[in-house]
Amino acid sequence: MATIVSVGSGKGGVGKSVIASNLALLFARMGKRVILVDLDISGANLHVMFGMHHPPATLTDFITGRVNSLEGVAQEVEWGSGLRLIPGTGETLATANLLFAKKKRVVRHLRQMQADLILLDCAPGTSYQALDFFLVGDIQLVVATPDPPSVVELYRFIKLAAIRKVLMIGLARGQKELKAILMEKEFDSVQEILDTIGRVDKASQEKAEEVLREFNPLFVLNQTADKTKLSIAYLQQVIYKFIGSELILLGEIPKDEAVDQSIRIFQPVVDLASKSPAAKALIQTFHSLQQRLGDRIPALT
Repeated sequence: MATIVSVGSGKGGVGKSVIASNLALLFARMGKRVILVDLDISGANLHVMFGMHHPPATLTDFITGRVNSLEGVAQEVEWGSGLRLIPGTGETLATANLLFAKKKRVVRHLRQMQADLILLDCAPGTSYQALDFFLVGDIQLVVATPDPPSVVELYRFIKLAAIRKVLMIGLARGQKELKAILMEKEFDSVQEILDTIGRVDKASQEKAEEVLREFNPLFVLNQTADKTKLSIAYLQQVIYKFIGSELILLGEIPKDEAVDQSIRIFQPVVDLASKSPAAKALIQTFHSLQQRLGDRIPALT
């Protein structure tokens, strides 16, 4: 079964797709069977970043039933042998707000695909759809820039992802009484949900706390510059204090004209300009992620 890495962000425009696409290409070039999935249905752009302007099939075709399997949607990518892309273009009313059953069907089919590694480029923001797909990952990776709005939205994204994760545990394990309470109430904090679950079912509370302890997103700080003033240590302390999750710095990617150029000519920067500062940082981030994956996927050669 493939290992799934989900990539999310609190807001758009932080370079999430650039990071996901370059990491996917680097893993594929190490001999791994990699599938990159564009789950940003309303703003899908991964196909364009690989020069695939008119993909013959998209995720929407699978969701709406025009294609029976995700294997029928996955397209070979020119830049990397072993890399396939599931484009996410073609937003419709049916796909903009997926029913939970349809999200589960997408996830079930993803886990059945023949691959070593699946990278999910999730939609930015905190809609249920974005959070649910982000939480599918065996490993979760978040992206932000040093800009204050991006940092604020990163904290909000991680907080709401943690709340959603605990809520889903409570709904999955809880009896009718607990499910009714959880469905009718809005929660402002993780602890509030845990306390609510505990008042009805101590065993479910303990399970939720166990799952939450394992929720430690990896963090990529993108578009850094010499004047970057973000205190990563302070951000990590705040997230741990209020959410109970560790935010693990995976890499820092500098601002680099080579990235803008790579986007303009539809070629990943690690291929276009492998010696550029951004490409070097992406390669280092790839090695860090490879170490984090450990033995989840076969040893890279």
